[in-house]
Formats: sequence, C-alpha cells, structure tokens
Amino acid sequence: MKFQPLLCFALACLTTFAHAEDAVRTEKNIAYLPAERKEKADLYLPADDGTKHPAVLIIHGGGWTGGKKDAAREINIGTTLASHGYVCMSIDYQLDDPASPTLCWPQNLHDCKTAVRWLRANAERLHIDAAHIGVIGGSAGGHLAAMVGVTGPEAGLDPASPDGDQSCGVQCVVDMYGPASFENRDVTALRKTRAEAPDLYRQFSPLTYLDKSDPPFLILHGTADKTVDVEQSKILDAALAKQGIKHQLEIIEGAPHTFHLQPKQKDLRPLVLAFFDKHLKPAAK
Repeated sequence: MKFQPLLCFALACLTTFAHAEDAVRTEKNIAYLPAERKEKADLYLPADDGTKHPAVLIIHGGGWTGGKKDAAREINIGTTLASHGYVCMSIDYQLDDPASPTLCWPQNLHDCKTAVRWLRANAERLHIDAAHIGVIGGSAGGHLAAMVGVTGPEAGLDPASPDGDQSCGVQCVVDMYGPASFENRDVTALRKTRAEAPDLYRQFSPLTYLDKSDPPFLILHGTADKTVDVEQSKILDAALAKQGIKHQLEIIEGAPHTFHLQPKQKDLRPLVLAFFDKHLKPAAK
C-alpha cells in the first residue's frame, strides 16, 4: 500500500496531460514562405485565454532529404507544448532532391529562420510573446535547430526576405540527437565530400559559430542510437562548455534514434517543459 500515493500522483499527471492536450487547436498547411514555394507549416495553438504565449519552432528530421512536418514526433511535440501554453509551428522546408538542380543548403536554414520571423510578424494575431521564441528539432532537425540558435546576422546565413525587418533570433534550443561535427563524415545532401569542399562543411557545422552570447541548449540523445552516435552530442556538450554557454546534456540509456518526448525509456516531457518554461516564460524563472 505504501506505493499507492506515488501511483495516484503518476495517474494524476497523466490525466492532466491528457486533458490539456484535448484543448489544443491546430491550423494546417499555413503558407509561411513566398507564394512559389510548396512547403507549408502546421500550427499548434493553446487555449485562448487572452494572454500572450511564448512560441516554439519545430523542425523535423530526415537526413535533410526527407521527413515531414506532421510525423509522429512532431505531432507529439506540438501537442505537448501547446497544451502547456506554447504556440508551436511545425514546418516543412527545402529538402535535397538529387533530381533537382536546387541545393537544399543553406535554403533549409533560411526556411527555418523565415519561420521564426513569421512567428514574430504574426505575433498579434496568434497572441505570441515575440521576445520569447524557442526552437526544437530531431536528428537533421536538431542540427538545423542548433544552427538557428548559434548563427546571428554576422554569420551571413540570415535570409534577406521575407519579413526581413523581423529578428531570426531564438531564446533557447532543444537539440534532439542532431549531428554537430562533420570531421569524419560526408553528407549526401551537400552533394560534395568534405575533401572536395571543406569550407562548405565548416559552414554547415554549428561548432563553427559558438560564442558566449548563444542561447541556452538542452541536448537529448539515446545510447542505442545507430544513426547519429551519442558521441556527437558529447562533442557539442564539450564545445558549449568551453564557450561558457548554458546547456544541459541528457543521455537516455537504451533509447534509439528518432524518439519523441515519450520514449519508453523515459518520459521527457517534464524535462523539456521545465527547460522551455525557464527560458521562455519570464514568470517561471
């Protein structure tokens, strides 16, 4: 019987999550890029309580060649965060298509930054606190989330338009098992090897841009990841520490690649929500 209070508490938490998620509203296939672009966004909106809410950009994975804005992971993240008071925007962005002459880099990063600007430009309609926007992504999306976080205007990777009067900056980053270092790997989506284009690979790595002014990071990675080795997150963790950037590395024992906020190994919702609350909700600090 001594375990009954703990069980009751756990059930109460699950009930709270479930009831809150029922209140989430969605807007599908929102145009956030110029009219000629086919990529769209989905919005996950909290209950309208008349107050301003922080926002979070969600970036899907897929090796920069695939993936979609409404995959299971992205729905899980958007629903979880919106049910706790965040306006969430899950985007499709430029992917690499070998049959097309169009390169995905740096257009994919430009698209992510444009999405941040779009959130600020539409802050009044969506009741967004434009001073508090975060970003989260998994795998290739984790890489792009990190790049959004660490590349300011001085990096030369901000798009000229649309909404060029709005900032691309974010206040915190959640990187879920994204690659950080490309010293020993070639990236098919870049269409060149590291030996052929070392400057391109330096431009592509978040490690190139780190400095003490960068926003806080939460890094999540599983020890059973066979796609992006957990060592990648350890490398990023060490680099962030060297620059004095606030960060936390959470290694999930036994978790594979491509998990959402509720892998069977550990419920990550409390950790992620606490991180976003700390950095995006001023009253929670």
